Amino acid sequence: MDESESDDVAMLDRYRAYLRLLARLNLDPRLRGKLDPSDIVQQTLLQAFQGLTQFRGKTPGELAAWLRQILARNLAMAVRDFKRGKRDVARERSIEQAIDASSSRLDAWLTSEETSPSQQAIANEQALRLADALEALPDAQREALVLQHWQGWSLAQIGQHLGRSPEAAAGLIKRGLKRLRELLQDV
Repeated sequence: MDESESDDVAMLDRYRAYLRLLARLNLDPRLRGKLDPSDIVQQTLLQAFQGLTQFRGKTPGELAAWLRQILARNLAMAVRDFKRGKRDVARERSIEQAIDASSSRLDAWLTSEETSPSQQAIANEQALRLADALEALPDAQREALVLQHWQGWSLAQIGQHLGRSPEAAAGLIKRGLKRLRELLQDV
């Protein structure tokens, strides 16, 4: 691998945690035992690397949008392959829209409505930092936070999904938020 390819890999790899978070947000938790978000993200990054010469964007935001489109297609295909149903273009489109909505919710969680290019770049960097920090949390804390803050699940639903009491789920969320704040301050 030459230096240019190595730079391309490093650039794309910077989005790994962000894409994994989006994959987790948009993959039905009941399917996670059968479909691993990391596998879908790996396939997405491989396809992005192979098609990088076709990417026409210039900004990190455009790159993130392009990667989200590839991720949406891969999620739709993985779910379709798992369910072995006939291809439903409407379902594929709805997954792409769900990923865009998840990305928007993530961005909204981080910023207000500033839209200047420098503010967009800062928001993009914050989204990547948040995804990296979430990735560093223990699995149960990360899962509980994602289910509550991005999926809107109740403590009872989270507890049932994780095989814990609602009180234990609340503890996971509390500890996860505390650790997330620490990680974000350290960066």
